[in-house]
Amino acid sequence: MTGFTEGSLNSRLKDLNSSQQSIQTLSLWLIHHRKYAHIVVKIWSREILAGSESKQLTLMYLANDIIQNGKKKGPEYGQEFGKELAKAFKQISLNNCSSKTRQSLTRLLNIWEERGVYSKIQIDEFKDAFGKESAKKPTGEPPSKKVKHSHNHKSKKTKSQNNGIKKDKEVIVEVDGTKELHVTLSPKTPVNDPPEPEELIKALNDLENAPSCDAIVRERISKLPPEIADVSLLSQLKGKDEGEELLRKVNDAVALLTDYNTRLVCEMEDRKKVFSMLHDFIQSQRDLIDQAEQRLQEYQSKLQKVCQVRQEVNTHLQNLPDLAQLPSVKGGLAPLPSAGDLFTVG
Repeated sequence: MTGFTEGSLNSRLKDLNSSQQSIQTLSLWLIHHRKYAHIVVKIWSREILAGSESKQLTLMYLANDIIQNGKKKGPEYGQEFGKELAKAFKQISLNNCSSKTRQSLTRLLNIWEERGVYSKIQIDEFKDAFGKESAKKPTGEPPSKKVKHSHNHKSKKTKSQNNGIKKDKEVIVEVDGTKELHVTLSPKTPVNDPPEPEELIKALNDLENAPSCDAIVRERISKLPPEIADVSLLSQLKGKDEGEELLRKVNDAVALLTDYNTRLVCEMEDRKKVFSMLHDFIQSQRDLIDQAEQRLQEYQSKLQKVCQVRQEVNTHLQNLPDLAQLPSVKGGLAPLPSAGDLFTVG
């Protein structure tokens, strides 16, 4: 997954379209980069103010997908969007949006209210900003997303419950009258906030200078005199001066070893942290690979169907008559026989 920059976000928003796949792909990328939620929502708000009606509706659906799918992993998005949504609804209303757009966004507001996405006070604020017409409460989902759960999903869910492992959630989504199968990936093991590649690389580079790799200190420890760790050698001391010298060596060794052990403890904690980062990063990459494989299979299936249609068209073209081989009619066709000619008795 590519790193986050304002330029990359602007490019992705420019390429965003109203298809559920486009919205979900960008939503997943933004939830992954939730630490930039404040910047993301500011740019989103700017696009809302400048966009066309269709683009505004698409951006609202994008916000809905991020808010609802990021409840657990990206709650900061819900807070940031909550500060800008009233302004967005007001801008869309001021642009004299069509009744279809108004109905879609009104349904979206009612869904948020029913599911407790935002408080009643906030929902009322959004509705007031959007206009009085939004107070009417139609039922159902936004028109671009009518979800019906397939029977196969139910059987898979039951099987996954028996195994104690989460399976991918399969839903049939109706987008502009076309039914599509969408899969929401669920990791088998809980994954925390995956680190940015730059953070992980820096953490791994820092381990190259870890205390366990400090050859100078390890050499100093290996060269410590044996008498500082052998109590039996105390009987060989001949005088006070030798005892004080041994005490000085022991104190120096204790200070050296204490400092080195403290550094090793810190290194152990750092290694545990890096291990956790690697685990989360690898798990997130596996999820993305699974999603990419699923998408590849869908496109391969579509490509196969298109190739089949192309082959059928070519076959049909070959069976059509060659107009170039028909007789020339430049001189005109022979006149049709009259009724008299037909009934003339020879």
